[in-house]
Amino acid sequence: MKASENTPNRPNDSNGRAPGGLERSLSRAAYWDADFFGREQEAIFWDQWFYVGRGDQLPEPGSYLVLDVAGESVIVLRDGDRLRAHLNLCRHRGSRLLSDDGVLRGAIRCPYHSWAYALDGRLLATPFVCDEDVPEDARRLHRVAVDEWGGFVFVHLSPERADGDAGTLAAQLGPIPGRLARYPLAQLRIARSIRYEVEANWKVLLENYNECYHCAGVHPELCRIVPAFKRRGGAELDWERGIAHREGAWTFTFSGTTHRAPFPELNEDERVRHKGELIYPNFMLSLSADHVAAFSLWPHGPSQTTVICDFLFAPGELEQPGFDPSDAVDFWDLVNRQDWKICESVQAGMRSRRFRYGYYAPMEDASLDIRRYLASRGVSS
Repeated sequence: MKASENTPNRPNDSNGRAPGGLERSLSRAAYWDADFFGREQEAIFWDQWFYVGRGDQLPEPGSYLVLDVAGESVIVLRDGDRLRAHLNLCRHRGSRLLSDDGVLRGAIRCPYHSWAYALDGRLLATPFVCDEDVPEDARRLHRVAVDEWGGFVFVHLSPERADGDAGTLAAQLGPIPGRLARYPLAQLRIARSIRYEVEANWKVLLENYNECYHCAGVHPELCRIVPAFKRRGGAELDWERGIAHREGAWTFTFSGTTHRAPFPELNEDERVRHKGELIYPNFMLSLSADHVAAFSLWPHGPSQTTVICDFLFAPGELEQPGFDPSDAVDFWDLVNRQDWKICESVQAGMRSRRFRYGYYAPMEDASLDIRRYLASRGVSS
């Protein structure tokens, strides 16, 4: 759970404040309307850096992933020392080029008519068609921008906008890399992944992550490790410094401890406190002293979201005889399933024709960021 750093000032307009003083949430349409979701795809998922996974999932030249990013099939691959990304679309007749993840031992070859492309997207071969007959604008796969931070891979479906200074991944991340500089993110490796299919709008999941008002009722096991999550409804949590565990606890496991060593460069606070970051639009990052849980959200429609949770550990720990991440993974899996269940309950309740909008309690002020974020992307509720 993470409260966003830029908690907005409460708006004074009558559309945002209820008569009793609580702030109104987004409207029902923002969570259930297909047209609203279509506007989000255009303004957000096709025009923002979208987190897709870890670089260590592409371990060798030619290894590739086929990903569904906001309805577009995207190939992300390793070409020598660098990453590249293309739309999974042959320039000849539009066939999909690749299906399952794998490793290319040569060119990208279309299964329909065998047009072939280099890993960088250049057209290499057009059987029985003269090269000079192929239009200039069809001689390369459609490029998708790709970049990496801390071993995390992001793609951008509108590369022409990603190339400008304001559209870079660094600009989108802002101060986050600086806040997490002592965590060895680039060196970490995936030890285990869990995929969840959640019947809830992607924004419900982000709003839930962005507050701890629900923690006392939904997460009793978590609150035994981090009592601050239930004090005063989770108000006044200091995410900049990190959230303290109970006495004697220092990581997210059922006991609050582990035999794994803390990351060596952490400061005193980071060795005993939990940190989190919400990186719009689809990345939730939770950091303990010995492991990191990285959540990618994959919206499929107004009420369906796939969540993939990768559990990251230091390579030295993975190489230890008998390495077993279950103490952290099992704890997280319980907490995750508690979250998804309550989010599905929220989604189902908002389907009622009587629901117009909800309200944010004062300790949910950070959840108001979702309204600011949508407004900044030109999507109004």
